Amino acid sequence: MGEKLVALLRRPSMRVALGVFVLLVLGGAGFGVWQSQQPPPQPIEFNHSRHAEVGVQCLYCHTGALTGPTAGLPSAEKCWACHQQIPITKPGQQQLADYIASGEPIPWVPVAIQPDFVQFNHRPHIAAAVSCETCHGDVSNMTVAEPQPDQNMGWCLDCHIEASKGNEEMRTRLLDCATCHY
Repeated sequence: MGEKLVALLRRPSMRVALGVFVLLVLGGAGFGVWQSQQPPPQPIEFNHSRHAEVGVQCLYCHTGALTGPTAGLPSAEKCWACHQQIPITKPGQQQLADYIASGEPIPWVPVAIQPDFVQFNHRPHIAAAVSCETCHGDVSNMTVAEPQPDQNMGWCLDCHIEASKGNEEMRTRLLDCATCHY
């Protein structure tokens, strides 16, 4: 069996076929990783940098981060509280006005999604004075919120280890698997 495989691999056409196969697999994997890091299309083109520029704080729109596990996405009414005072000059503003007029919620698409086996709670991070930028990147310089490619278990554990330096009880609690996997 091994001799047949070696004889087969000595044929130039088989080497080319194997090389093409490997390139296709690697290309497909690379494309999958790239695509998973692209921000999803949103129903309204929301410019985070413009809102940060005028002083809107993250927690004004994402109030759930103060009180519970998810930061939440702003309702049309939350957006309209400010935008009803601004002349409608851009397509996104008109789309917002249309959502308000129809009474339909804005179907925002979440960007920072964790796997089902991870339970992330914003509240203890806010209480520990972890800034939003620590996990979400510099959203104030993003036109569209982008997934952060380095968010993984090792990255979280590194942060938990750093946060608990010198406090063995905190370290034990922050590195317990049940802290994030329950």
